[in-house]
Order: sequence, then structure tokens, then C-alpha cells
Amino acid sequence: MKKIALLIILQAVTLLSIGCTMSVSEKQKSMPSEVVMTKEKLMDKIKGGWAGQTIGCTYGGPTEFQFNGTMIQDYVPIEWPEGYIKWYYENVPGLYDDVYMDLTFVDVFERLGLDAPVDSFAIAFATAEYVLWHANQAARYNILQGIMPPSSGHWLNNPHADDIDYQIEADYAGIMSPGMPNTASDISDKIGHIMNYGDGWYGGVYVGAMYSLAFVSDDIEFVVTEALKTIPEQSTYYKCMKDVIDWYKRYPNDWKQTWAECEKKWSSDIGCPDGVFVPFNIDAVINSAYIIIGLLYGEGDFYKTIDIATRCGQDSDCNPASAGGILGTMIGYSKIPEYWMKNLYEVEDMDFAYTTISLNKAYQMSYNQALKLIERNGGMVKASDVSIKYQQPKPVRFEKAFEGHYPIDKIKVNKQINEVNEISFEGIGIVFRGMVRSKDENYVAKAEMYIDGKLVETANLPASYITRRHELFWKYQLPKGKHVVTFKWLNPADGVTVKFEDALIYSDMPHQIRHQ
Repeated sequence: MKKIALLIILQAVTLLSIGCTMSVSEKQKSMPSEVVMTKEKLMDKIKGGWAGQTIGCTYGGPTEFQFNGTMIQDYVPIEWPEGYIKWYYENVPGLYDDVYMDLTFVDVFERLGLDAPVDSFAIAFATAEYVLWHANQAARYNILQGIMPPSSGHWLNNPHADDIDYQIEADYAGIMSPGMPNTASDISDKIGHIMNYGDGWYGGVYVGAMYSLAFVSDDIEFVVTEALKTIPEQSTYYKCMKDVIDWYKRYPNDWKQTWAECEKKWSSDIGCPDGVFVPFNIDAVINSAYIIIGLLYGEGDFYKTIDIATRCGQDSDCNPASAGGILGTMIGYSKIPEYWMKNLYEVEDMDFAYTTISLNKAYQMSYNQALKLIERNGGMVKASDVSIKYQQPKPVRFEKAFEGHYPIDKIKVNKQINEVNEISFEGIGIVFRGMVRSKDENYVAKAEMYIDGKLVETANLPASYITRRHELFWKYQLPKGKHVVTFKWLNPADGVTVKFEDALIYSDMPHQIRHQ
């Protein structure tokens, strides 16, 4: 009996030790060089990516930019009533800019093939009927004025270069590149620079890589960490994401603590003229942090993932859309709980606004494109399965927008262009916010900006909201010192106003250092 008891104890100890070893080894460390999956599973994951994105966007929709610089507390209800997605499709279709922007690029690939030139994507994007904002709108204006990518997204031509825009549109790149994060990065290099640069571009690169890896790994922490290898370590973007991952390990049961640490260290925007000196923050860095807070603390649970990503605030429809899409890709369409899917089923054959593409069409288009990319990158497509040549993530090139530029002041102007006279400032850069108003939407104001008596730019300023210039004027990289700005309106017309709201001033060092 003693021997039997001893054997039982030894077996129990052995099982415990195996259990401990397994719990440690559960953390994925690497990937095989080749991943084989059935075509059915590949399609299920592609559908899961699009479905998860659409559901997450809808869930967070009512909260978008309603909670800036503050989390959405647990007692604040976020509803999910029956028919919710269909209601948004029919009443507020602009909510799905996350999705129909992606589909613009998916459609170009479908029509022109995998080697479609960047100008085709740029023109399709710039001439679409949907309303745009921030980096997207600045890029649209640039393209319509003949400034093509990558110049259209460069920070010298686009004050919103670090904004979230390409981050919310990069899902397609990862969905069409299963297990091939570097391929997704190559796609994002071409298309992401239409509207972004530096950290703004990295947001899309990282999201695309996470989607790509979600096809071949079920380990959230591995996907989040491994995908970060596509980002240069010296970038602000990398440093913030690395911090979030480290804070998650330090506070594994408290997403709010990680949110607070992130807010304290990474919440200052320096680029977007609408987000400097105010709680509003559409910068890619902080909003990407909220995506991975949702993914890490969501622990593979669909509700927890999109709920936490939403409750982090700021762009709280786009962030759960990305988190939901990445997790949806990982678990697959068939594993998204019915609670969420019953609303999705109602719209899968409905075209998104401004497109002729429904979710069902998007599933098939991305599937076809994924098969082509698998073969192009050394994999094999057989009758019932695919063999994917896994790509070890490699960092893209280093870029930094607004280098050496620090916002130090915002001057209230609040005058019409013919009342401005001159504006004096001391620094190295200035951005003027404002607007053109005309009963004739086809009217285009022509105006000149002079700095220190020299003509800097003659700009076309459309009255149309679709084709508007997001900011009236800007100039970076000026010699440090005092400057005087004046303007001339070349074609004034009755019933037209060109109003300057304020001016954002930059210097070569932060405000707090200048005054020490």
C-alpha cells in the first residue's frame, strides 16, 4: 500500500511539473517556416477579420471622441441592441470609414491586379465621394493639386502625417497577406504613404502585421510582440508599444493602470493642429496603444477585447474595429459569438456607402488576393489547402515627422483674411487653421502667404468640404527667430469669407525647456 501511495504521489508531482512546464511553454516563442491550413480555415479567418472590424466599429461608434483624455468608466453603458449594424448602415453610414476606406484599396487590387501602381490607389482615394478628415483629407487635397504620393503624406506637405488615418485603413494589407507580415509592410509602404509618414505610417504597418500574424498564431501576446518587430526600435511608435507590452506584464490584471501609465507618458500630440494643447488626440501612437491594450487584456475574449479598446477613449470606434478585426482573424468567423453575429448577418449582402462592395464580396475579394500573394511569396495553393511560407518580421525604414519641431503656443486670430494685416511670431514653424465659406461650392479662393516679405506659397483654397484644404497655410523648418506673416487674397468675391481661426507656433525645443 505504501508503494502504491508513493507511486500516486510521484505521479501527481510529475503531472504538476508537466503542468507548470506547459503553462510556461504556452507562451509562443517562434513560428515554423511553413504553415499549412485548409482553404476553408483561410476563408474563415478572412471573414473573421472583416466581420470583427465591422462589429468593433459599430460597438464603439456612439463613443467616438466623446471621451478624450479620459477612459470610459465601467458604469457607462455601451449598448448592442438588435438591428444595430443595419441601423448604422442606413442612418449613419459614415461610421464605417474604417471599412470603406479599406475597400477602396481592395477594389483597386481587384481591378488592376497586385502590381497596380500607387497613383491608381491615390486617384481612387482622392476622387471618391466620401468625406475625409485629417491626414486623409490633407492627402486628398494634395493629390488633387498634383502632389502625388509619397509627397502627399509627407509631414512637410501634410500637418496630419502622424495621425491615425492609415492605421484605420491598413486591415486589408494584413488580411491579404496571411503569415506574411513583410508582404503586408510592402503593401503599406506604397499605399500608407499616400496619407501618412513616420509614426502615422507605422500605425498601419503594425496593424497590418498583427492581422497577418493572427492567421498563423493563436497567442495574442506573441502576435502583439512579434508584429512590433516590423517597427524601427528608435521610433516613438515602437517605444510606446513596447511600454504597453511591458506594463501589461507588470499589471496583468489591471488594464486601467496600463492606460494611466500610457496617458501619463505618451498622450501629448505635437503634429495634428486640432490635437495640440487639448485633450483630443487622433495621433496614431496613443490610439495604437489602445488597440493593443484591448487585445492583451481582452485575453482572446471578443467582448472584453472590443469593450476595453473602446473604453480607452479617443478614437473609440476605430480602435475596437482594429482590435476586433485582429482577434476575429485569429479565432475565425465561425468562432465569433452569435450575440455579435446576429446583427452582422443582416448586412452582409448590403453594400457599404460609397462602394459597390458588401461584406460578402469583400470576403471573396480578399480571399482571392490572399491566394495570389501566398503563391507569389513561395507558398503553394492546392485543391483543399494552402501552404504559407512564413515570414520573420523585419523592421521597415526609420522615418520621423516633425523632427526638431515642438509646439509652444497657439495664437488666436479670429479674423477674415483681409483683416489679418500681419502676424508676428518667434519660432521655426507656423500652422494656420481656418476655413473658406461660399454659397458657391465650386468657388476656389486663391491666396498668397508671405513670410518676412517673401512669397512662400500661392494656395488654392476650395470652398467645397469634400475638396477643402484642411489647414489654410503652414510652413515648417524656418530659421529660428522672429518672423512676420502677411496674406493677399487674389480673387475676392461677394458672399465669400476666408476666415483665420488660430495659429500654432513651433520652436526647436519644448516649452518647458525654453523656460528653465
